[in-house]
Amino acid sequence: MAMIYDAFLLLGITFAYGVVVFLLRKLFGDDTLQAPHGALQFLILIGLLLCWAFFYVWCWQRSGQTLGMKSWRIQLRAEDGSLPDWKICWTRCLLAPLSLAALGIGYFWCLFDKDGDCLHDKWSHSRTLLLPKPPKKKKAGQ
Repeated sequence: MAMIYDAFLLLGITFAYGVVVFLLRKLFGDDTLQAPHGALQFLILIGLLLCWAFFYVWCWQRSGQTLGMKSWRIQLRAEDGSLPDWKICWTRCLLAPLSLAALGIGYFWCLFDKDGDCLHDKWSHSRTLLLPKPPKKKKAGQ
């Protein structure tokens, strides 16, 4: 479910990226009514994928969580329990799509792993933790 929440944030990032690409193409005199093709199309796609990856890496490196992960009390940690560094975040970000692309086998791996880790967690030396529920606050007057 956290990935679905994050997909809405990625949609906003995609729109913002699209506006930047449109404005840059307009600025350089490219025909913005035609879809880009060839090398330009490839560069635009790589740029979008890097924007998405940077979203995850930035969130994971800062707090170990994206907004979707916060909603579901999921946190990414390094194997030693600390917040993941840039290397761990980028490694995980590059390997997680491969886990999904292989018919989701990398994600289903967690069902059989003794620690409950996905393959990309193992390869990136990270752990995905479920945080405890915060204590309920008492209402005023009780």
